[in-house]
Amino acid sequence: MIQQAARGFRLGRIMLISAALLVIGILIYRSTSDGGGAETAELASATGGQKSVSELEALTSENPDDANAWQQLGAAYFDEGHFAKAADAYDRATSLTPGSAALWSALGEARVMASDRDPMPSEAAFAFEKALTIDPKDPRARYFRAVKRDLTGDHEAAISQWLSLLSDTPADAPWHDDLVRTIEQVGKINKIDVASRIDAAQKQAPPAAAPSASLPRAAQAIPGPSQQDLARASAMRPDDQRTMAEGMVERLENRLAGDTSNLDGWIMLMRSRMALEQPDRAAKALKDAVAANPSKASYLRQQAALLGIR
Repeated sequence: MIQQAARGFRLGRIMLISAALLVIGILIYRSTSDGGGAETAELASATGGQKSVSELEALTSENPDDANAWQQLGAAYFDEGHFAKAADAYDRATSLTPGSAALWSALGEARVMASDRDPMPSEAAFAFEKALTIDPKDPRARYFRAVKRDLTGDHEAAISQWLSLLSDTPADAPWHDDLVRTIEQVGKINKIDVASRIDAAQKQAPPAAAPSASLPRAAQAIPGPSQQDLARASAMRPDDQRTMAEGMVERLENRLAGDTSNLDGWIMLMRSRMALEQPDRAAKALKDAVAANPSKASYLRQQAALLGIR
């Protein structure tokens, strides 16, 4: 049970990261498509930066009905390992924006991580089911629904649900490889043959985002956002978009401090900084990446050049 919960915790963290990077991808998509446009101008001119936890606490105190502020505070608490506080913040955000599947699934994950003994508290399961009621395709909620089945001992059902998620997951989705590994591990532990089923699910999956001739190669790995994703991002104020994007990029940068060999992460950081029109910080990311991975310096510089980083 504990080992199974640990697997859920690990991939849950990864899926939260992937959700954050999807929003970054949306903003990058918007800033590079159609030659820029009015939305790009608004994004580029917006002000604001990464806020500290204390600043976000003050912001929610001053604006208690601002769901976005509570969401940012929840993410900040989560990143610092204060999972109970993150759950409280996400709980407040869902009360203000009850129709957001992403908020409900984030709340569920925070409740899972905040639990010392129960790997799937009933309150967390409720949040995941709420998310799936709103959006049956929410990947984080679907993943944890399968975790719940695995914890009850119904490993076959859990694997089937993870395979269903995999069949909806493009090969270039950030959580794809970890999802495959989870299915393989649960199959191996419980002596369930999954190899052919994984292959079948991957063949059913949507195609990876088609490379665009207008984008450098290093930017082509970003999954293309759906129309629903774009609509959600469009509904946010430009300054909120900017603040959220910068906050997620800062958190990515902090994670790389503890995972310096993650080349894809460094490239994501560089292209995110360029998308936010921060060439100096993109250049610093390149310098830091090369210093941490001298044997990959040529590759990193090549990818940086494709992004226009010198």
